[in-house]
Amino acid sequence: MSKYGSFPGARPRRLRATPVLRRMVAETRLHPADLILPAFVREGVSAPVPIGTMPGVVQHTRDSLRAAAVEAVTAGVSGIMLFGVPEEGKKDALGTAGTDPDGILQVALRDVRAEVGDELIVMSDLCLDEFTDHGHCGVLDADGRVDNDATLERYAEMAQVQADAGAHVVGPSGMMDGQVGVVRDALDQIDRDDVAVLAYTVKYASAFYGPFREAVGSSLTGDRKTYQQDPANARESLRELALDLEEGADMVMVKPAGPYLDVLAQVARAVDVPVAAYQISGEYAMVEAAAERGWIDRDRAILESLLGIKRAGANMILTYWATEVARGLRG
Repeated sequence: MSKYGSFPGARPRRLRATPVLRRMVAETRLHPADLILPAFVREGVSAPVPIGTMPGVVQHTRDSLRAAAVEAVTAGVSGIMLFGVPEEGKKDALGTAGTDPDGILQVALRDVRAEVGDELIVMSDLCLDEFTDHGHCGVLDADGRVDNDATLERYAEMAQVQADAGAHVVGPSGMMDGQVGVVRDALDQIDRDDVAVLAYTVKYASAFYGPFREAVGSSLTGDRKTYQQDPANARESLRELALDLEEGADMVMVKPAGPYLDVLAQVARAVDVPVAAYQISGEYAMVEAAAERGWIDRDRAILESLLGIKRAGANMILTYWATEVARGLRG
C-alpha cells in the first residue's frame, strides 16, 4: 500500500494486464476485408521477376498474377489493384499501350476477372506513367510540360478500355485537375455506371515512391512536382477532396499513408464516403530492410504501421503485405 493511500485512483494499466483483456478493449481492429493488394504484371516474362528494392514483391507473369489473386481471395483480402508493366519497346509519348485493349493491363484485368469473378474487387490503376517513354503521368506539350487537358482525353479512353476489360473500380492517380469528372463521364457514356471511381484525391510528390519506380519499370527523368502535391501543404488536400467529391468520386484515397496520417485523419473526418490509404513502396521497403538487419521486429512493425493507418481513419488500406497479413489475422 502506498503511503499516499489510494493514490493513484485511476489506473489505466488495469486494462492492459493480459493479452485477452487488451484484445477485448482494443479501440482499433484490423480485418482482412480492410486490405487491398497492389500487384504488378509484366509483359513478356516467363517467370515472376523479383523487385530488388521491395523484397518479397515481384513483377508477375499472367499465370502468377492469377495465382496471387486466388491467394488473396483465400486469405480474405477485399481487393487487388493492378499495375501493368509493358515491354520497353511499346512505350511512346502518348502511352498508347495503356489504352490498347490488348495491352498488358487490360489483358491482366481480363485474366483476374476470369479467375476470381466477383470474389475479389478488381481495381485498375488509371494513369499513363507506366506506358509513356518519358515516364510522366500525362501527355507532354511542346515545351515538355504535362498538358492537363490533353491528358484528360487519354484518361477518358483508359477508363473505358479498363471497364471493358473487367475492372470493378478504376483509380485515376495522375493528379490532373478534373480527372474524376472526366473519368466518371467517360464511363457513363458507355453505360458503365456500375464501375466505381476510387479517386487518388491526395497524392504527394513523395520521396517514398522510390522503389515503385523499379516495380513499374519507370522511364521518368525529373520529378512530378508540378502536378503532385507539395508535402508542406495540408489544407490543399481538403480542396482536392471537395473537387473530387463534386466530380463524382465514390471513394477517396490518401497516398502515401504513413507520413501523412494527419492529412488522412482530416480527410476521414470530412467525408461520408469510404476512405482508402496507400502504404507505399518506400514504407514497405524501410520495414523490410530494417527487419532484414535485425533492427526491428518485422511482424510487429507491419501490424503497428497498419493499425496506425486504420486508427487515423482509413476504411481500406492498400499494402504489399495484404495477403500475408490477412492470412495471419484469420489464423
